[in-house]
Amino acid sequence: MDFEYTEEQLLIQKTAREFAEEHLAPGVIERDEKKIYPAEQIKMLADLGFMGMMVPEEWGGAGLDTISYCIAMEEISNVDASAGVVMSVNNSLVCQLLNDFASDEQKEKYLKPLASGKWLGAFSLSEPQAGSDASNLLAFARRESDYYILNGTKNWVTNGINSNVVIVFALTEKDVGYRGISSFIVEKGFDGFSTGKPENKLGIRGSDTCEIYLDNCRVPVENRINEEGMGFKIALKTLDGGRIGIAGQALGIARAALEHSVDYAKERKQFGKTISSFGAIQQKIANMATDIDAARLLIHKSAYLKDQHKPYSAEAAMAKSFASKAAMDASTECVQIFGGYGYMQEYGVERLMRDAKITQIYEGTTEVQEIVVARSILEKR
Repeated sequence: MDFEYTEEQLLIQKTAREFAEEHLAPGVIERDEKKIYPAEQIKMLADLGFMGMMVPEEWGGAGLDTISYCIAMEEISNVDASAGVVMSVNNSLVCQLLNDFASDEQKEKYLKPLASGKWLGAFSLSEPQAGSDASNLLAFARRESDYYILNGTKNWVTNGINSNVVIVFALTEKDVGYRGISSFIVEKGFDGFSTGKPENKLGIRGSDTCEIYLDNCRVPVENRINEEGMGFKIALKTLDGGRIGIAGQALGIARAALEHSVDYAKERKQFGKTISSFGAIQQKIANMATDIDAARLLIHKSAYLKDQHKPYSAEAAMAKSFASKAAMDASTECVQIFGGYGYMQEYGVERLMRDAKITQIYEGTTEVQEIVVARSILEKR
């Protein structure tokens, strides 16, 4: 068992870390406060090949492995989790889906510009009444000759406003449950497609999240992904990979909390000595470091299994569940270590706590991850 990164992976880590420090760190607090989308930085990430990392070069991607992607996600999210989730959605939920399930014609038309970063993609499964119960959709796609006519409302669409293309899931057959769900590539310019206002969120405020509205939206038949009724299977497999990316985002947040905590504890003096000498502070730092290392191992294991084309659903769920809790715990303790200063925006650590919370919710709540893991274990016994 080799825990060392390859030379290529070390280069990815160095490149991502230097980019984050040089281009994401400046202005990150202001972007969070004012909900400013990091448009220029996302273009730079595209130039680095970070928007289609796991897509083969023939389809416009970088042709890298999943571990390299996780390394980059950790480094980007360590500085700006908003940029991290933009990158994650385009890589995990859009490009990976198209790479796995789209036809060659669809890949040529859509995957190439998405993987190269010329376009940005979004993924739209959730609806107002369908969150964790993702099969409970109401959006309907009616076939009319060479088009599907889509009607419905979708919500929690990350990248929805800034994207060029949205992967939309809708029913093509009613009253058959998840077997009636199909998936479509919907261009933002299609008639009947519109977006709502940006949501005012607790965290990851630099990324845009919105509702999308389908009002007799005309989608060509050739934009259906795979066969009718395959949508739910496509969504579940895609979300497995997406959870690895979000786990990487959570890991980056947790590591940032540890780094800020250590730096502050070694500088802040109370009762005549630095607070890093206090047992209570040392215990917090030790627990953070242990959770972060454990989370990274879980993430890289699930990434390795994915790259080896082995089952990884339960491992991805473990990684996301554990890493997101580590991020929430570490960021909360970081604020505690900073005391009153931690509660102030200018120190930048209260943002970590706000950003961390969503990693326990999107792409499957912690409770859903526990169900996935438990079912996997029970089926094997």
